[in-house]
Amino acid sequence: MPGASPIGSGQGIVNPGNLRFIIEEAKVPIIVDAGIGGPADAALAMELGADGVLLNTAVSGAQNPALMAEAFKLAVQAGRKGFLAGRIPKKRYASASGPVEGMIE
Repeated sequence: MPGASPIGSGQGIVNPGNLRFIIEEAKVPIIVDAGIGGPADAALAMELGADGVLLNTAVSGAQNPALMAEAFKLAVQAGRKGFLAGRIPKKRYASASGPVEGMIE
């Protein structure tokens, strides 16, 4: 269970590169614990390939814990689907996203 950042800090995933390395090299499921502050942090952890997130402070400390728990549920689902779908590679420069054949010059 790698910590995203110090427990209870809500700082989010402070080093996604290290987390990705752990996930890629691990032979066991990876549950991200500690430091998750908001739904976007959970989605990122799942997009990186984590098998789950463990939450407490981010939900229990929210102004509306029930609503925050639901937001986390949706973020985890979205992040996992994004991971499974496979994001496009990051490129240094822009490139056309549609066909260029038949374009008027």
